[in-house]
Amino acid sequence: MLHSKSFTVNPFQENTYLIYNDKGQAVIVDPGFYGRDEEKLLSDYLEANDLELTRCLLTHAHLDHIFGCPFIFERYGLQPELHQDGKPVYESATSTAAMYGVHMQKLPPVNYVFSEDGPIDILGQKVELFHTPGHSPGSVSFYSREEGILWSGDVLFQGSIGRTDLPGGSFDVLEASIRKKLYLLPDETVVKSGHGPDTNLGWEKKNNPFVRMQ
Repeated sequence: MLHSKSFTVNPFQENTYLIYNDKGQAVIVDPGFYGRDEEKLLSDYLEANDLELTRCLLTHAHLDHIFGCPFIFERYGLQPELHQDGKPVYESATSTAAMYGVHMQKLPPVNYVFSEDGPIDILGQKVELFHTPGHSPGSVSFYSREEGILWSGDVLFQGSIGRTDLPGGSFDVLEASIRKKLYLLPDETVVKSGHGPDTNLGWEKKNNPFVRMQ
């Protein structure tokens, strides 16, 4: 069984997720920890629950989702894993951070391992990876059919969608990602987004003002 713990962090109020199993193994998704106090939230939780961090996964490489990558690399020796199309966004994060007036530490090297849809192994469970561009070219979503959970990054929010006015963004592409991939999943699927509260796909299909099921 996979469990999901969220931390809402950094000036952009990003949701970082810790996924862990009953064997004490864990992966971090989109580590947005900004500063020592927020980094301590993770290390204290891992220690208190006797969890070993084994992987660092990114839904995409916008700066608010990668602030904590240097800490994860330095403390736990883990390189972030992301879609190959996210490489340019990741590599431009330092200059992007300067534009927003926030500090970005030197980022660690990355494993560009995701290239297409398909199952991946997360803590011994088969999890579906969907390439869901539109908000960012390298955006992916992780879906556990066994748990009924979708970690959507910034693709889909409660009553909203990811912004498409950033470099590489496209509303048409994002709409297609949601409609042709995410909305094909069961209505009861819980959506854990990169910002804001949880939602479910059934509600979004009927009520999301940007992408309704037709």
